[in-house]
Amino acid sequence: MNRAAATGSIALTLVSAFTLTACGGSGGAGAAADAKQTLTVWAMGTEGEKLGDVAKEYEKTHSHITIEVTPVGWDVAHQKLVAAAAARKLPDVMQMGGTYLSEFADMGALEPVDTKTFHEGDFFPAAWQQGSYDGKTYGVPWYVDTRVLFYRTDLAEKAGLKGAPATMADLQKAAEAYQTKAGTKWGLYIQSRGLDTVQSFYPFLYSAGGAVLDDDGKPVVNSAEAVHALENYGSYPDKGLSSKSVPPGYDPLKDFNTGAVPMFFGGPWIMGLLDENYPDLKGKWAVAAVPADKASVSVAGGSSLAVSADSDHKAAAQEFIQYLTDAKGQADWFDRTKDLPANTAAWTSGDLASDPNLKVWRSQMETAKSTPSHPKLTEITSKVDTAIESVTQGKSTAKAALDKAQSEVDGLVR
Repeated sequence: MNRAAATGSIALTLVSAFTLTACGGSGGAGAAADAKQTLTVWAMGTEGEKLGDVAKEYEKTHSHITIEVTPVGWDVAHQKLVAAAAARKLPDVMQMGGTYLSEFADMGALEPVDTKTFHEGDFFPAAWQQGSYDGKTYGVPWYVDTRVLFYRTDLAEKAGLKGAPATMADLQKAAEAYQTKAGTKWGLYIQSRGLDTVQSFYPFLYSAGGAVLDDDGKPVVNSAEAVHALENYGSYPDKGLSSKSVPPGYDPLKDFNTGAVPMFFGGPWIMGLLDENYPDLKGKWAVAAVPADKASVSVAGGSSLAVSADSDHKAAAQEFIQYLTDAKGQADWFDRTKDLPANTAAWTSGDLASDPNLKVWRSQMETAKSTPSHPKLTEITSKVDTAIESVTQGKSTAKAALDKAQSEVDGLVR
């Protein structure tokens, strides 16, 4: 979900344009939900490929509705959305990644969610927050992900470790034990530099009680908690427990398979990749909650479903989103994609209720924290990326690096 460089400048120029053209949308009620009509839907990645099958099932019981699903690659999604928003030709319904929504809500391109129909209490708190901006909700949570710790249980036994590390102090001791007693090359994989390094840093930052922006949208990247988190994060490459640099396109699963990397933080889709690509590892790995600092807090990811402010099919769009996000629809979507449900009621039956690994994900989602809601989020986090790299490469102390980032981010949010 990274933005192409060219789209950044486009997005900035569009903000003023939308002040004139998109605020408030069309304002009309449009077609009634039971009228014969066609809904246009854009969905990204695997979700875009799978959603067409669900749409066909929906049409069987809603014969007056035709749903046209357009799959969009994540690599071009932002650019395509920006261009469509500029031309006021967004689809009726669109999948919104967490880093996108605030930008398009700020433009006035999205219809606020009807909170009498969709209830905050039905979803994980962080998932609902991810669809909110400036006091209003613009996206209904569709699926969630977060980061937990993957670790090699067989190598843990060789290292003399009993179970997963429970605290951040335990995590570093475990990394050291894997190297010295189990003979692994590294103790833990963390991203040390490059685009979106902040994603790897979030579990450390949030667990320490830190944040990038506070609840009022003010920068707090150089708080005592954030400095502590970055000192901890930077200690891994400094002590040789994690690599200072990895090649472009590096896949930690390969080194997890060989045992060179015994621990890393990853999302729920990793479980399927391990089962499919490394079947010999079955029974030799497990997942565990993020080791606690002040608390065990990970970063929330996933996507929401939003309606265009200019749509003439808002009522029908809302009903289709209801179908996708109620407990039954979410359980069906999990069966089709293994995307974790955002609706907590979907977790009460089947594998979602009984699988021990899935219980780890649910527990972590209860405390997970969403990324900052700000239209300049990508620019803001790029400053944090730079600060992290300067520390992991031994060029700066955590305090100095984050003081610099604080000044730069402050200039962006004023």
